[in-house]
Amino acid sequence: MKIVLIAPFEETVPPKKYGGTELVIYNLAQELTKRNHEVWLIACGDSKTNAKLLPVFPKPLRAYPEANDMKSRDSLKYIGVGKVLENLKNIKTDIIHNHLGWRLLPFLPIIKAPVVTTLHGPLDTLHQKLVYGRFKDANYISISFNQRKPMRNLNFVGNVYNGIEIEKFPFTEKVGNYLAFLGRMSPEKGPLQAIEAAKRAGLKLKMAAKVDAVDKDFFESIIKPLIDGKQIEFIGEVGHKRKTEFLKNALALLAPIQWEEPFGLYFIEAMACGTPVISFNRGSVPEIIKDKKTGFIVNSAKEMADVIKDIDRINRIDCRKHVEKNFTLEKMTSGYEKIYNKILN
Repeated sequence: MKIVLIAPFEETVPPKKYGGTELVIYNLAQELTKRNHEVWLIACGDSKTNAKLLPVFPKPLRAYPEANDMKSRDSLKYIGVGKVLENLKNIKTDIIHNHLGWRLLPFLPIIKAPVVTTLHGPLDTLHQKLVYGRFKDANYISISFNQRKPMRNLNFVGNVYNGIEIEKFPFTEKVGNYLAFLGRMSPEKGPLQAIEAAKRAGLKLKMAAKVDAVDKDFFESIIKPLIDGKQIEFIGEVGHKRKTEFLKNALALLAPIQWEEPFGLYFIEAMACGTPVISFNRGSVPEIIKDKKTGFIVNSAKEMADVIKDIDRINRIDCRKHVEKNFTLEKMTSGYEKIYNKILN
């Protein structure tokens, strides 16, 4: 099969540090190529892949100083869409797999090959509802069933949970002595609530997180004053090797999300290392975490602190087995292959 994958322009594929969507795309491109499909990857130029790379920008958007201004960043994204369309004109493909989101949809009438779009973000914002609503008959793939709730009328052709290359996540049965927070330093990810839970539990919290330009004021004014370098420690963005060490040596991963998280790749990364996840009951959480088996699902920072004392009831091997059964890149790729064939047939 001839397949084109279109990645966002924010990060390299795979990401050097933070970037869940880009890591998913990398895993998919590698596995599809391994399965003898002919694969093109349209992404930023310094990406690494076994597929045929078609560069949009020489570097990821975050590397350009002008991208710190949100309007300029948005303008660059539309320039990028134009380059995507230019590349598509020169490829004879069976199917195009769009991971770029809604920005490509207005151009579907001029794209000759079938297009399927994986939705990596939430569907509850006004601008997304506007665009997706105009193109509700296009082909969509959700990454959790909860993600579909705001727009159930879209033409969902399947649901595929994200998957990881589990061999790259070392497992340990040894229980650590600190709590972990991983992701973006954004209000929706709940860093403030994680700090509150850690303080209530009287345990150390290490925070490995990216500070986006849009979240800089929140971090500087709300979170930074709470970081004392002793009980609450901020270690910044981490690459893969440091991330796996960070996760596997933690007592638990705290994810007090304040939004309808569509998936949460860091949930399965932690569990693959044997580390239980304690998260709020929102978004995809009940689909990914097995309550009282691979972690705890709670509703407040107080509840989060209360269940930490029961964390030794979680068998870390159960966390690993849960990921091996449900969230591998092989399972994810097979799910996408099935959908490609469904659309083409």
